[in-house]
Amino acid sequence: MGRKKIPQTLPELYEAKAEAEEELKKAKQKEKILQHQISKLTRNARTHRLCTRAGMLESFLPNSELLTDDEVMAVLKIAFHQPAMKPVLEKLATESEARMTLTE
Repeated sequence: MGRKKIPQTLPELYEAKAEAEEELKKAKQKEKILQHQISKLTRNARTHRLCTRAGMLESFLPNSELLTDDEVMAVLKIAFHQPAMKPVLEKLATESEARMTLTE
């Protein structure tokens, strides 16, 4: 690419300004498109994670389709409030944080 000529006259300056404004408009539109793509990919990743984990949960619940949301919540509360769960969850959280630190 060659170097652009530096505007010297008033009409050239107005033309350069108009070109810069058009480039800015295009850049803002591209930013908006990219932001939308980020949102969509984030939403898709979350949906995938939720479906995968819900499937894991259902694999441990007999006749899970017959249970109400409140019943499933009751099972989870009982399971996660066992005394042995707190250190396990803390260990998993610590290991997860360590993995995240290594990948950054």
